[in-house]
Amino acid sequence: MRRLIEVLLAAAVCTKAGKAIVSRQFVEMTRTRIEGLLAAFPKLMNTGKQHTFVETDSVRYVYQPLEKLYMVLITTKNSNILEDLETLRLFSRVIPEYCRVLEESEISEHCFDLIFAFDEIVALGYRENVNLAQIRTFTEMDSHEEKVFRAVRETQEREAKAEMRRKAKELQQARRDAERSGKKVPAFGGFGSAGMTSVSSGSIISDSIIEPEKPKMTPAAVRPSGPSKALKLGAKGKEVDNFVDKLKSEGETIMSNTGKRSSDVSKALPPPVNVESVHLRVEEKISLTCGRDGGLQNMEVLGMITLRVTDDKHGRIRLIVNNNDNKGLQLQTHPNVDKKLFSADSVIGLKNPEKSFPLNNDVGVLKWRLQTTDESLIPLTINCWPSESGAGCDVNIEYELQEDSLELNDVVISIPVPAGVGAPLIGDLDGEYKHDGRRSLLEWCLPVIDANNKTGSLEFSIAGQPNDFFPINVSFVSKRNYCDIQVTKATYVDGDGPVRFSSETSFVVDKYEIL
Repeated sequence: MRRLIEVLLAAAVCTKAGKAIVSRQFVEMTRTRIEGLLAAFPKLMNTGKQHTFVETDSVRYVYQPLEKLYMVLITTKNSNILEDLETLRLFSRVIPEYCRVLEESEISEHCFDLIFAFDEIVALGYRENVNLAQIRTFTEMDSHEEKVFRAVRETQEREAKAEMRRKAKELQQARRDAERSGKKVPAFGGFGSAGMTSVSSGSIISDSIIEPEKPKMTPAAVRPSGPSKALKLGAKGKEVDNFVDKLKSEGETIMSNTGKRSSDVSKALPPPVNVESVHLRVEEKISLTCGRDGGLQNMEVLGMITLRVTDDKHGRIRLIVNNNDNKGLQLQTHPNVDKKLFSADSVIGLKNPEKSFPLNNDVGVLKWRLQTTDESLIPLTINCWPSESGAGCDVNIEYELQEDSLELNDVVISIPVPAGVGAPLIGDLDGEYKHDGRRSLLEWCLPVIDANNKTGSLEFSIAGQPNDFFPINVSFVSKRNYCDIQVTKATYVDGDGPVRFSSETSFVVDKYEIL
């Protein structure tokens, strides 16, 4: 049964000079009063003795050093000192859950998180029967009902957007039918986003919401129309444009005839500054799974070269491909590409040289796939060595770049760590780190890994077992592709004159984990 007197007056984190950084009062107390108590606290400590509390005539200070700071509990003198010390230990364990480093700036940045956690430990001056895991759960305020509500709302939004896309395609088709005026325009079958449906779900090319119009192959296919028909076509086009504007207002990404398509890679890497009327994208994704004791379980690299032509005078071109790969790729050209020409001369051209590539449309002309279990082909190896010690585990992690031609940017190596044991103690470190207490992750961040920075290591200590630090996940982006395939030149079909073109290359991670 609780006693009638209130025992815990306030909890605060202060500097060694007594300056309050964050303070939570559990009884009614003025700011002047709490600042005065904390200012008097450093003067009461006797440096010659080892104690965890000091007293005045009215209150007791129970404290614990936190590097350059103090965690201080201010209690009444008749409180139970053993209970106060146990409460102090819980307060001291809560702080590393929210603050990566025990410094004044970090405490101030997460002051509200700390106050919410303090309120879960003490209510009206009395310690609540909670542990660190319960405090984390309470402060996250996880709600099953909220998750269900969000899932239902997202489902409704997806259904509404799918219906809008279907309607937009119907309107676009009606516009094309009206434009043809009863005479079929020669179509270039198989190209564009619809022609690449054979690409797996990890493909780099994403489906557009509205298919762009297929270009008219010959001027003779368009009949002269009267004023009335022109007015009808204009009205239909305006209706489609209005509907597209409505889709944009709903947050959909719409590709116009002159716009560039969005992709997952474009979010990771900045787009090229100068884009020519002939533009190429060389994109690759890697999916890799390794064992913690060595051994490559599976590695798959999917790549594609995508062509976009925005000027009709450059429609009839050929691409010269430089393939220096020696890893055993499986290459596949688009059905409308001349396979014999590509096999003999590594040249990408249409089967019918009189036809042009479609305008203002992304065309996947060449794709490749590499699947292997050869460990020597792993671009970046990760070795994790957890060893048990008296206080927990000492963990040593190292990386090594095996593909010297690569330059990996924004590398993040995510290591799971045990929850509820505080932040890890970092030893030797190349790069930077971030401890995410809520997700129980230690993120090792390296801006660049290349031939000049091939190896690096991270050492840390934390309570736990060796199995607690797996699986490890890796993410990165690169402007150099893994398989050495590039387009070196573009020429006209009718002659060997060069065609100016721009290109962008990207190599990103789909999955990269060490189990």
